[in-house]
Amino acid sequence: MLKNKDVFRKMEKWARSDFAYDWDSIGLQVGSKQNEVKKVMITLDVLEDVVDEAIEKNIDLIIAHHPLLFSPLQPIDLDSTKGRIVKKLIQHNITVYAAHTNLDIAFGGVNDMLCDEIGLHNRKVLVETKSEELIKICIYVPDSHVREMKEALGDAGAGFIGNYSHCQFETRGTGSFKPLEGTKPFIGKQNQMEYVDEVKIETIVEYSQLNEVVQKMLQAHPYEEPAYDLYPLKNKGTQYGLGRIGELSETMAIKDFAEVLKEKLDLSHIRLSGDINSKIKKVAVLGGSGEKYWRAAQKKGADVYITGDMTFHPAQDAWQENMNVIDAGHYIEKVMKKATKKRLEDTFDSSIEVIVSNVNTDPFQFI
Repeated sequence: MLKNKDVFRKMEKWARSDFAYDWDSIGLQVGSKQNEVKKVMITLDVLEDVVDEAIEKNIDLIIAHHPLLFSPLQPIDLDSTKGRIVKKLIQHNITVYAAHTNLDIAFGGVNDMLCDEIGLHNRKVLVETKSEELIKICIYVPDSHVREMKEALGDAGAGFIGNYSHCQFETRGTGSFKPLEGTKPFIGKQNQMEYVDEVKIETIVEYSQLNEVVQKMLQAHPYEEPAYDLYPLKNKGTQYGLGRIGELSETMAIKDFAEVLKEKLDLSHIRLSGDINSKIKKVAVLGGSGEKYWRAAQKKGADVYITGDMTFHPAQDAWQENMNVIDAGHYIEKVMKKATKKRLEDTFDSSIEVIVSNVNTDPFQFI
């Protein structure tokens, strides 16, 4: 029997909670971690129409991108819109969970989903917010178990450098120890010094994976008390952050790219600041309210910057500094619905049913 907490755990392995900005409201919004879950609905926003849809479709868990309770609900006025939503959720035992800036930043998250739709290659993070701490692991292993240990370390996630896995180094030497009373040594006898041909294996691991790697390492080691060292490193690990910058397959005029963008993201319109005839290839994308990051796109050599909620003066500033900007609207983040559905289906197979909300939560109409 799956519970909400099982789905939360998988979501947070993908979009880690420590990725989120400290002002954000993520995770459990309303409901219980312990409730059984059979049917999940993915939505961009938790509006009253979305909750009504969830009730009609017997949903147990709503996963949203935008938090329902972005600010504390005080007082809980059941006659207000938010109050009615919370009341309906509780009455129908529906839990709400939000993955917001953590899902923006996560690899495979909202900004990568947008890049997938647009067709950007050679992507990099646009605005770095966090770098993973690296730890060096040194483990001493008898010669007979070197291959097994190397495989265990690599398979657990240690030794990843760029597009290479299982990166390790070994040094051969002699280990010595004396098993005392009460021990059951793999090699040697109690109260006798033992000298063993051993190999020191060195590798690196990101701090977030350290506990799992150490656990697998100890399981693969034949000794009762393996000797190993952990060293914090100055090197930077994986860089995480908001937005992405990548390249189109071919150079095109920005006015032609705008039509492609409208088709790919299912948009009736976009707003463009800049030269509509300029040629572009390098594209920066930041879903949501990204108007303050256009300079980061410019510094990284983007030919055009795509975001939502671009207001007048930032757009004017970018225009005056020859930076092309496309305001595609905040609602482009709806790409998370289909992509998150697939992610959960791949993760849980047929253990839960996952559907996408059909409610349009975009507040704007264009006439």
